[in-house]
Amino acid sequence: MLFRNCAGGVVFFEDKVLLLKNEKGEWVLPKGVIRNGNLSRDTALNRVKEETGIDAEIISPIGETCYEFYSITRQRPVCNEITWYLMTASSDLCRVNEELGFKEAVFFPIDEAIEKITYSQDQSLVSLSYRKYKSLVRNELVV
Repeated sequence: MLFRNCAGGVVFFEDKVLLLKNEKGEWVLPKGVIRNGNLSRDTALNRVKEETGIDAEIISPIGETCYEFYSITRQRPVCNEITWYLMTASSDLCRVNEELGFKEAVFFPIDEAIEKITYSQDQSLVSLSYRKYKSLVRNELVV
């Protein structure tokens, strides 16, 4: 099995969260493999910027997830271990990177986002992240 260390961001703008629609039609969070000795936080920020055009700021680490899948191109199982960061954006204007296979990048209201997210692990992550986000930036949220 191929083990990959990855990092990603759960990015909020006001009371909305950023999701990407990938080439399979799945709604996912921005993330990528940590390469060349980069720090996980730098990888997370860079992937958010590269995949969506959003300049985000890290508020806090929010945990790790892990999932396995079979890679047809690699012809073997892969395990992605992802370190996640809670982030904020100063704007909700996205620019999806179609060259990376993404179809859409959208900030959704939290309830709609949780319904759209393809994987239950990501749904739980977003739900927990939103609670932490609200507690950390309560005075700045627009209700």
